[in-house]
Amino acid sequence: MKRHAMALGGAGLMLGISLLAVQAQDGMGKVPEPPAFAAQSEPNFVSISDILEFKALPEYHEPEWVTKNFVDTGKLPPVAERLPKEPMVYKTANMPEGVGVYGDTMRHVIGGRPDGWNYAGGAQQGWGGIDIGMYECLTRTGPLFEVKADELAPMPNLAKSWEWSEDGHELTMHLIEGAKWSDGMPFNADDVMFYWEDNVLDTNVSPTGGATPETFGVGTTLVKVDDYTVKWTFKEVRPTQYLYQMAYGAFCPGPAHMLKPQHPKYSSNTYEQYKNAFPPEYLNFPVMGAWVPVEYRPDDVIVLRRNPYYWKVDEAGNQLPYLNEVSYRLSTWSDRDVQTVAGTADFSNLEQPENFVESLKRSAEADAPARLQFGARTIGYTLYPNLSGNGWGEPSELGQAIRELNRNLDFRKAVSMALDRQSMGESLVKGPFTTPYPGGLYAGTSFYDKDSTAYFGYSLDDAKAYLAKAGLSDTDGNGIVNFPAGTAGGQDVQITLLVNGDYGTDKSLAEGVLTMMEKLGIRVVLDTISGNSLTEIQQGGKFDWAVLRNGADLVSVVQGTVGLAPVGPRTAFSHRVGTDGTLDLLPFEQEMVDVVNKFIASSDNAERADLMKQYQALYTQNLYGIGLTQYPGALIINKRFANIPAGAPIFQFNWAEDNIIRERVFVPADKQTTNELQPDTLPAAPGIGNGPVKN
Repeated sequence: MKRHAMALGGAGLMLGISLLAVQAQDGMGKVPEPPAFAAQSEPNFVSISDILEFKALPEYHEPEWVTKNFVDTGKLPPVAERLPKEPMVYKTANMPEGVGVYGDTMRHVIGGRPDGWNYAGGAQQGWGGIDIGMYECLTRTGPLFEVKADELAPMPNLAKSWEWSEDGHELTMHLIEGAKWSDGMPFNADDVMFYWEDNVLDTNVSPTGGATPETFGVGTTLVKVDDYTVKWTFKEVRPTQYLYQMAYGAFCPGPAHMLKPQHPKYSSNTYEQYKNAFPPEYLNFPVMGAWVPVEYRPDDVIVLRRNPYYWKVDEAGNQLPYLNEVSYRLSTWSDRDVQTVAGTADFSNLEQPENFVESLKRSAEADAPARLQFGARTIGYTLYPNLSGNGWGEPSELGQAIRELNRNLDFRKAVSMALDRQSMGESLVKGPFTTPYPGGLYAGTSFYDKDSTAYFGYSLDDAKAYLAKAGLSDTDGNGIVNFPAGTAGGQDVQITLLVNGDYGTDKSLAEGVLTMMEKLGIRVVLDTISGNSLTEIQQGGKFDWAVLRNGADLVSVVQGTVGLAPVGPRTAFSHRVGTDGTLDLLPFEQEMVDVVNKFIASSDNAERADLMKQYQALYTQNLYGIGLTQYPGALIINKRFANIPAGAPIFQFNWAEDNIIRERVFVPADKQTTNELQPDTLPAAPGIGNGPVKN
């Protein structure tokens, strides 16, 4: 510990030298060079002001069938009355194919299942882009992949503008004025404050996006100034990082007029009843997004139709979205890839390596209905040890003994060096796709620094030596090491590994860990849980180890930054506050916290880059998480769709469903289909009831 602390105490420029010295003494290897593989096409880099602005236009338009069937019959007000004072306007010059036409649908296939529409209260919608199509957040980050690096900043969204106070501690945020929920009720600061006060700050509520008070800075406050203005107060000076946090999915307010009467603070409901107050069968749940749920059939389909009150337009005054409908077949994640390649679905984030080769072959054929473009290797998996030693998750005697092992660096080194990462990657897919992942920041991303990255690569002999150094030996001769006498009864070291059962990749990697740990002398038992339950167990701390795909924090760094280290009691899921109310941070974790907090507070690009070098060294030298494998993803989309921006990654600042700006995607008139499941349908207008409305 002293050695790495001293190495990081000097200037950041010494990190590469200090790390090489540690490698020579500690058996670290060089980070493997990834195999050559064609990366994504380059985006057309622009300024945020080239993408959008807020302003009133002389006139507005909508699909002819909406006007004829709903406005002319008195079921809806004219489109101009349904739009805010100054709508968000997407600029034509930034649209690859320009102003679009109305019509058609985008068909998705997903492996998740919805448990309700109360996103703020912790219900999740099944993933695969459903929530991105329904919920809008204060800021937006997905399209930032095409924004010039020196102009990178959170994009306005529900918050159209903001300004800092002179001392940099207060941020006044202006909301869009006159926008409405999809049921026609006003959106205003009351919705923002309800989300903050009764969901984020209420420790009994776990919003689906994972927001906690610490997500926006310890000690941060938010107050309403007027109907369209709120004011943040931060402990730090101009912490722009938190504006990134206000995008998907951490600050996406729900409709207070619907949710507040169901909240336990204002009703006799329990928190579980509040979370589940609007099940999937409840249709037309009010949203600020482009599409609204109008049909749900369990294990079959979810249909979302255009929001008649959507608050975004193009420069010609056409109310968005162009697409009348998005639908989601409830199947499996692997089936999503298969159907999109085959043309029976329209959109997929190709993330499952087992589908890579066949997808490439099919897309290369002349009659292929879909196009496919691989991106950089920004999908990575990590084995996370639970590092909390003071009661989080209320571990048993055995669980507590495992926590103490997890906190032992020699034990973590043993685990890392027993993992044959090359074989793990090849078990997923042959070819130049996967590469061993040391952990921490991804190679190829903005803040990655190879010289600051430690790598404890495969060596079973060295792994066993580190295991012995950690005090573990096989005392009963059955091939599994035992705890020392007096610890957990001296029984075999048996560790439960939490894994998401919804994904073949997750299960395959977990099974690889199990096999390799058996060779080391550790028994691993898989706890395979579906996505919904897994999140609850993970967030509740009831696990020994977890194999998980990493989030945005290790890709973009500027988004999800507080998740990089346990900077607050609930920011890092692998180490949260214990039952005694404290964080029992290991010395290197405290250094990571200090580095991350300095990064958040800094606006100096050179300093921020140096801080991330320090972070990477701390993470990888100390195996905060034990990296497994990383690989690229690919965007698969039916060729009939237009306005797909060049170089759109499947995951960077957000998922591709957000990156491509679906509300401005369209299908040219000569390529439109008749695949809409609810043609000429709108969500129910106020007072009409709970169901889709046709003329």
